[in-house]
Order: sequence, then C-alpha cells, then structure tokens
Amino acid sequence: MKTEKKICLASKDDLVDLTRLLNELFTQDIEFEPDFEKQEIGLVKILSNPEIGEILVFKIDNKIVGMVSLLYSISTALGGKVAILEDMIIDKGYRNEGFGKELLNEAINFAKGRNCLRLTLLTDFNNDTAINFYQRAGFKKSEMIPMRLVFQ
Repeated sequence: MKTEKKICLASKDDLVDLTRLLNELFTQDIEFEPDFEKQEIGLVKILSNPEIGEILVFKIDNKIVGMVSLLYSISTALGGKVAILEDMIIDKGYRNEGFGKELLNEAINFAKGRNCLRLTLLTDFNNDTAINFYQRAGFKKSEMIPMRLVFQ
C-alpha cells in the first residue's frame, strides 16, 4: 500500500491537530509552555489573516503529522516583505524519516514564492539537533541576539 504525502496550507478545520502539535512543541521548549487556549487563539488569528501569516501542514494519508508557520513583516533594511519561520514540528512518531527536511524545504520555497526577501527563525540555544538541521538547510547564525519584552 502506497503512502500518500502532501504539504498544503492549513485551514480552520485543522485547528485540533495544529493545537496538538503546538502542545508537543511547547512541551519540549525551554522558553514556552503549552497553553491550549492561547495556542488556539493565535492559530485562529493566523488562519483568518493570510497577510499576517500562513501555516503549512505535512499530511500522510490525510493525517497531519507536521506543521510550520510563516509570519510576515516588512524589513526597512531590505525594503520589502520578510518572513519569520515559527512553530516547526514533526510529530514524534514520524521523525527521522526526512519529513522535517521536506517540510522545511517547502516552507523556504513557499516564502520565496510569496516574494519574501529573508527568512528568520529562532531555536533554543541548547538544541544542537535543531541548530544543525537548520544549518544544513542553509540558515546561518546571526550576529544579532534575540531580546524580548513580554507584556503579560
């Protein structure tokens, strides 16, 4: 039996699966914790406003096993649209099969197709597996450091 793989844009119908994946992602994150309600609110805002961002999902036999978000902004340094790659995850049961690489490559091509001039991401500083994964895809460490001011 042949496995059907597909990467496509997420829709509001995918909310339960997207929230499940975010829960898995934030459980392993050093800075964030899962919060179903906040995750759902954020996902709905993205899914309802493609000018804010878009979410790609990786499906195997119509089951969502991965996701990645692209959030959009304008860079005055580059004079145009840029994207932030966020919330990239492949379900634990589907890792180490090349699906993450496929999803990342599609996200890169998708951002280029949306005329983005740069793609930026953040990953945990101690997650060598993720850092190496992104470097193999062409990402380079920036001389800039992330800083946050959280209003909660």
